[in-house]
Amino acid sequence: MAETLARASGATRRYGEVVAVDQVSVDVRAGELVGLLGPNGAGKSTLINMLVGLRRPTAGTVELFGGDPRSPANRRAIGVTPQETSLPATLRVAECYDYVAAHFPDPEDRDELLGRLGLDGLERRQTGGLSGGQKRRLAVALAFAGRPRMVFLDEPTTGLDVEARHALWQSIKAYHAGGGTVLLTSHYLEEVEALAERVIVMGDGRILTDDTVESVRAMVGVRRVNVQLDEVPPLPGLLGVEREGARASLLTADADQLVRDLVATGVAFSDLEIKTTSLEEAFLSITTSVGADSAAV
Repeated sequence: MAETLARASGATRRYGEVVAVDQVSVDVRAGELVGLLGPNGAGKSTLINMLVGLRRPTAGTVELFGGDPRSPANRRAIGVTPQETSLPATLRVAECYDYVAAHFPDPEDRDELLGRLGLDGLERRQTGGLSGGQKRRLAVALAFAGRPRMVFLDEPTTGLDVEARHALWQSIKAYHAGGGTVLLTSHYLEEVEALAERVIVMGDGRILTDDTVESVRAMVGVRRVNVQLDEVPPLPGLLGVEREGARASLLTADADQLVRDLVATGVAFSDLEIKTTSLEEAFLSITTSVGADSAAV
């Protein structure tokens, strides 16, 4: 069993009458790349803030590298990109990076890391003159500056265009492939699907599920049978139909049986494709069902 780097045990965080995190217990082990999902207000950022020592739990405990997350020695081994980052507007990009890197004994090479994140040529630009996407990339670069054992990335690609997002994905994958540990939140479910091996879904401050991407998809038990046909005949086991032009997406719990039934109707079709449930569909199913359960209480 790999070493546990970050742990919450029955952790609760209250803000007055509001319970942001409700008795959460979770471990993140060395070498994992974990995606943390949930709707706005689910408690994701609050959980990360407790794990990195920015907030204390109201009840329960949190640990970082087996000790206090507020310990300077423990915090020196992590990198963090918070959901919102304020950079000194008059500092140049290189100055901002050098200031952060100076806190670590063996920082990453500045030019190499900035270039990897598409910030080469901006070293002398004041951070106040950067675009929103450029500021976000610099914030991510600062998280990796000290060669951390573990990084916490809270919505790291917010405000980035598609090309910049994919470049950042490659940097995260390279860091993970080298043995780094990652806990990231994202509103882009395809991002978590592309990066994460393990998915934690939060809702109303609680953990709703914690499993592999494949297992979370399978929880929904729905498959898509994509096919080209003019009209969808009545079929037993058909849960829904989505159309885009002449192409139909048939939702079913038993794709094999649905295809057999479709063939039996004699309807002409082509370009048959069967797909598993997307992470987005699984996420929506999990959070919607929990919301309905809460409303019924």
